[in-house]
Amino acid sequence: MKTILSSETMDIPDGVNIKIKAKIIEVEGPRGKLTRNFKHLNLDFHLIKDEETGKRKLRIEAWFGSRKTSAAIRTALSHVENLITGVTKGYRYKMRFVYAHFPINASITNGNKSIEIRNFLGEKKVRKVDMLQGVSIVRSEKVKDEIVLDGNDIELVSRSAALINQKCHVKNKDIRKFLDGIYVSEKGRIQEEE
Repeated sequence: MKTILSSETMDIPDGVNIKIKAKIIEVEGPRGKLTRNFKHLNLDFHLIKDEETGKRKLRIEAWFGSRKTSAAIRTALSHVENLITGVTKGYRYKMRFVYAHFPINASITNGNKSIEIRNFLGEKKVRKVDMLQGVSIVRSEKVKDEIVLDGNDIELVSRSAALINQKCHVKNKDIRKFLDGIYVSEKGRIQEEE
């Protein structure tokens, strides 16, 4: 079953500039600029102006789309919303160190761009994780054993958090008992907290 035309629109907030060229969307805001490629999706992107309110809107439509194509419209809108939030508020992920016996020792190096994890389960190995582009990492001043990852692109921030989490997997032990590691404790925006 194909739908002749399915479309959705979203408002573009003030202070955010969006450019669309050949399914590559560029979003510019107070915190910087992000681009995303939607060439793999069979959708049409249009910037329109609301006649009554005069507000700018983004319209995404699919002609003769199947259920999958129609579902991709909402997905694309959510991605653009994440880009807009990134360039206006930014994304902040907080991670906590969890350990039962050996205290995890982490030092942030390379100008807040990488982290070195020592003494994980008492191992001598130094685990080094580089952050992805545009992501900075700092130790939390108020909370013990907490690190904070900041960035504009939600995918890069969350992937950086995942890289840190994956470096601290317990091997050859019962993971129900050995819960040591570095886990994401909170996901939020930078702007709301400041």
